[in-house]
Amino acid sequence: AARGIGEAFAVRLASEGASVAVLDQKDGSATVTACRAVGAKAEAFVVDVCDPDAVATSAKDVRAALGRIDVLVNNAGIYPNQLFESISFADWRRMMSVNLDSMFLTCQAIVPQMREGGWGRIVNMTSNATGLVIPGFSHYLASKMAIVGLTRGLATDVAEYGITVNAIGPSLVRTPGSASNPAEFFNIVPQMQAIKRVEVPEDLTGTLAYLVSDDAAFITGQTLYVDGGLQRTS
Repeated sequence: AARGIGEAFAVRLASEGASVAVLDQKDGSATVTACRAVGAKAEAFVVDVCDPDAVATSAKDVRAALGRIDVLVNNAGIYPNQLFESISFADWRRMMSVNLDSMFLTCQAIVPQMREGGWGRIVNMTSNATGLVIPGFSHYLASKMAIVGLTRGLATDVAEYGITVNAIGPSLVRTPGSASNPAEFFNIVPQMQAIKRVEVPEDLTGTLAYLVSDDAAFITGQTLYVDGGLQRTS
């Protein structure tokens, strides 16, 4: 949550009245400052969300600093473009670790707090690319499809505790991180969308705010594609 989509999510939830824990491997102080500017409590925690011990410790630290965790947004992700035959097993494992294992770890660490409170909202970030044909992303697509499955399975397991689990699938979003994508992607992808402009983080924040609200209490196990009309599958 130190930059990009995560930062936008943090500030939006802060503006809705949430106390916000900013977890990132990078310094999240700028996001904390932005959250506090709208009147929210906010703290930053430097955490490697691929490290089981670090995640377990952070769950305790966040509770001590801000109170019981009621909302979890899983937004960590990487997306290197590599043709299949150039992907080493180490590349594959790194993709799965950041994009998928991190969600498993954070959910396992935080669901007990939500169960205790009888209420919780988990939102996982997947991608609209799961329904597209694009070269060089086989390991990325595998991780993002797995997130859809994790979302569905976890939603079933925790529903009795008043916890919902949903996913958001964006298009190509202009962020500091996505700048590593080939420049032509930012011209090609918008032309494939019904809304022909590059998506920005603020296009996603309203959907997040809705999914974590009481208005979405009967929505769980779903993937919402917020991508300008590109994804054609349900």
